[in-house]
Amino acid sequence: MATHILLVGLNHTTASVCLREKLAINGASLHTALSQLHRVNGREGAALHEGVILSTCNRLEVYTVCDDVEGGYHAVVEFLCMNRQLAAEEFVAALYRKRDAEAVHHLMRVACGLDSMVMGEPQILGQVTAAYQAALAGRSCGAVLNTLFRQAIRAGKRAHAETAISRHAVTVPSVAATLAEQVVGGLQGRVVLVMGAGEMGELAVRTLISRGAASIIVANRTYDRALALARELGGDAMTFERQLEALIRADIVITATDAPHVILTHDKVAQAMAHRPERPLVIVDIAVPRDTEPAVAEVPGVRLFDIDDLQSVANENLEARQREIPRVEAIAAEEAQAFVCWFETLEVVPTISDLRRWAEEVKAVELDRALRRLRHLDERERKVIRVLAHRLMNKLLHPPTVQLKQRALEGRGHHYASAIRDLFGLGLRGCEISDQEEV
Repeated sequence: MATHILLVGLNHTTASVCLREKLAINGASLHTALSQLHRVNGREGAALHEGVILSTCNRLEVYTVCDDVEGGYHAVVEFLCMNRQLAAEEFVAALYRKRDAEAVHHLMRVACGLDSMVMGEPQILGQVTAAYQAALAGRSCGAVLNTLFRQAIRAGKRAHAETAISRHAVTVPSVAATLAEQVVGGLQGRVVLVMGAGEMGELAVRTLISRGAASIIVANRTYDRALALARELGGDAMTFERQLEALIRADIVITATDAPHVILTHDKVAQAMAHRPERPLVIVDIAVPRDTEPAVAEVPGVRLFDIDDLQSVANENLEARQREIPRVEAIAAEEAQAFVCWFETLEVVPTISDLRRWAEEVKAVELDRALRRLRHLDERERKVIRVLAHRLMNKLLHPPTVQLKQRALEGRGHHYASAIRDLFGLGLRGCEISDQEEV
């Protein structure tokens, strides 16, 4: 039975931020999810042999290895229903599924930044790497996905090193800063609160400072992390428990935590605005799941934006990045083809290994028999015979090995492998040369 690579996922082009946050699998929940994915079966017991979960603010993608694509798809849907406590009807319409070469090429494009909301943004490569490392740690990543994700990471690194797409790219935090800047009419003299001191939060802080924000407040669940970042960049630090104080001071709030629950509630923001009714507040929430309760938009004086509102800003000034797209697409296609060639030869590898093992056994038997009859030879002469036997074996095995791999690339590997196993009796007893056979 053939082995397939299956991708089931959704992204910012197929699902709203509301749906994406319901399906987001982040932080500590990822390890549990990987374990659960490995145990789930689909229709007729279709097993998922390997699994990697890529969950970001813009996408949730589940990569698996299975024998039955249709059964594997239903297994992933079942997994998402169980893990996120959702009915399939709530999300299946937003799902896309890709298999084998199409799934491989998609991942290469993702790692290169070609499938992002912000074309060429470099954060996605780190997120692909983190997803792969989590799967390795959870032992849900086997030989196929291990090779696939290593190839994808290589593709992403090549895209950044060999083209200018990431040098021209803008990041999600920088787009958020641009949006806030446009709404308030400039950052000079503005107090900005950044909630979340992780990678996205740090990028937001650095972007805002570079654009002239007068004062930065870094709020984080753990105070030490907020303090370290604030000290480095000349801002103030506080924990989420002091958010009311920070909201009263701020002109702009950018939220970028990985919390599984809401951080900014309607009541808390309304309480803050009661202390500063004459000053409007702009909130840009770039977290998925969202950090801000949607009802916050109803508080007088507050303008709330989420990550889906960034698309129009991200589409501006695309020309420099678009010039690099053909070069990046070529890299993605090249790396995808390299992996597909490796993957398609997998089905004949056991036959090649068994054929070589059989040949090694025959060689060992015949060498031993010959050298026992040639006891007069010295060690140098015996070595010459051993080398001769080894080279003859390799030369005889080379053509069928090459042909098997070529037929596998053509999609006919199974038939040729079966023929070779029959011809040589691979896997059967009685293949050795008879002791009565003449030399």
